[in-house]
Amino acid sequence: MSSATTPLLRLSNIRRHYPSGETVVKALDDVSLTIWPGEFVAIIGQSGSGKSTLMNLIGCLDKANHGNYQVQGQDVAALDADQLAALRRETFGFVFQRYNLLNNATAAENIEIPALYAGLSKPERHSRALQLLARLGLENRGDSKPMQLSGGQQQRVAIARALMNDPPVILADEPTGALDSQSGEEVMALLSGLHREGRTILLITHDEKVAAHAQRVISICDGKIVSDNGERRGGQPLPPARHRGIGAAGLVAELLEAAKTAMRSLQANLFRTALTLLGIVIGVAAVVAMLAVGQGSQEQVLDQMRAMGTNILSIRPGAPGLRGSSDVATLIPGDAEAITELDNVEWASPERNARMTVRYGNIDYATSIQGVAPSMTQVREWPVAEGDFFDDRDMRRYAPVLVLGQSVRQLLFPDGSDPLGRYVLVGSIPFEVIGVMTSKGADTMGNDRDDAVFVPLTTGLVRLFGQNYLGGITVKVRDVGQIDDTQQAITDLLLDRHQTEDFRIRNMASILATVTETQNTFTLMLGIVAAISLLVGGIGVMNIMLVNVTERTREIGIRIATGARRRDILLQFNTEAAVVCTLGGLIGVVLGYAAGSGLRHLGMAVIFSPLPAIMAFSCAFCTGLLFGYLPARKAARLDPVAALAAE
Repeated sequence: MSSATTPLLRLSNIRRHYPSGETVVKALDDVSLTIWPGEFVAIIGQSGSGKSTLMNLIGCLDKANHGNYQVQGQDVAALDADQLAALRRETFGFVFQRYNLLNNATAAENIEIPALYAGLSKPERHSRALQLLARLGLENRGDSKPMQLSGGQQQRVAIARALMNDPPVILADEPTGALDSQSGEEVMALLSGLHREGRTILLITHDEKVAAHAQRVISICDGKIVSDNGERRGGQPLPPARHRGIGAAGLVAELLEAAKTAMRSLQANLFRTALTLLGIVIGVAAVVAMLAVGQGSQEQVLDQMRAMGTNILSIRPGAPGLRGSSDVATLIPGDAEAITELDNVEWASPERNARMTVRYGNIDYATSIQGVAPSMTQVREWPVAEGDFFDDRDMRRYAPVLVLGQSVRQLLFPDGSDPLGRYVLVGSIPFEVIGVMTSKGADTMGNDRDDAVFVPLTTGLVRLFGQNYLGGITVKVRDVGQIDDTQQAITDLLLDRHQTEDFRIRNMASILATVTETQNTFTLMLGIVAAISLLVGGIGVMNIMLVNVTERTREIGIRIATGARRRDILLQFNTEAAVVCTLGGLIGVVLGYAAGSGLRHLGMAVIFSPLPAIMAFSCAFCTGLLFGYLPARKAARLDPVAALAAE
């Protein structure tokens, strides 16, 4: 049907009843009403008469319990929530008695809100907002906040917002109720001018003088229409505006708007914001710092074990399951020589050590005297820093020579003098210093490996230890891939030689794997502890977002009235929670790196890698989405009428 024969709005037998305890309030009771395009209609009645309920129902903010309501021939009851939002966005412009402006937004930003949900780009929105401000005599107040404007100016901003999407219908609920007489006249003059342009004006008022500006006056009392001076065809109606709807550009604009709103909310409550961020900051910082410490500790242990070589087999005297020591007489130098002949064995280094006192000048020091073979430097990958290591010739002639570890060298020669060629007493036997080892540092147990003196094994067994058995044999294999087979071959050889299992073999590769697994478990535990603090921070975010929803209930109602869908409200509050957690995540990452750097300066092993920081930040962001969803869902499901009435 053509617009000339189709009413703009048609209400048939509308009832809106509210339960109130054991009684029922009949806000609207069998109301029928037809509004044609271009009409200027005033609905007048006293407080409680049902006129505001009628306005909310006409504006698709409320639904009738019974009856039929059509907008341009379309049954409103058949529309879902998104379709109702589109209808409000494109058909109606709301002007409220209390202005209902967002206090943290500027006048221009308040005006732009309906266009945001209509999918207009930022430049388009801003340009139209400035045009409307200029048209309403507020061209210099676009950057002013509502509290910086008078009541009349705030109502003009509200009218400009209602016009933003160029809707054919303006719904004005007591637009002059909070204004002085002069400002009230100015607002009514604006509405009359809009009517002359072709807009349909529906005015709710209790003031007969205000109602006199309308062409058609409908009186309502106790939820019923008691008088109507007749339907009137208005002037030439405006065609309804057609906007793109919310597409990709609109979605980006909404995200930016939500982020901007979140930052405003953070700034408005700085102390509460700091407390909210604190949980996320601590959680992320703990994840970054603790995982860096865990990874650093793991690498430190693994480096020390790798320094010993992963292709190493360590043979010690004593039966498996028994606590052995170097005093167990089961391994002899001949065992090492036999092992050297096996396939895949590169070196077999026999050794024996004892705690003895060394003396140089008037300095006595008790240290580890280690009798080793010349192959020790290759097996342990431990080079000489100064001088030479003893060789096979020294072994054969039982040479009284020694090589100092760095710690012993510093203790015996504190003045830094050259020790080479000097004689050091081991017990009561003089040994010539022929070399100094490089520094090896502490082992996995924290023992100083540089606190040692190395002598030829033959010399040690004959002149120092007094017995011809070993404290252990260290075997270096050529191919670590065959280390298990080599270990079995050594076991078979020694069993054949000893006729009993009086030895133990440790595979450094398997030990390294075990240590790696243990360290990974330790690091995981650190991560779990840190993640718990992040979870606590997420609960804090959820609490604060629930408070935000309560505090901003009216804002939610305003956004719904101006065309926001449930998805838009959900997106906004979820984005705000994500912004909070993103900001907390960034601060937490920075703080975590700062804390880790501080621990590193204190001597702890700390290794930073991007993965923990990325994971912690991602978890913080996901925490915002997860814990922000419930408050956002609550906001999206608010009753718009109750939301607009909230204080």
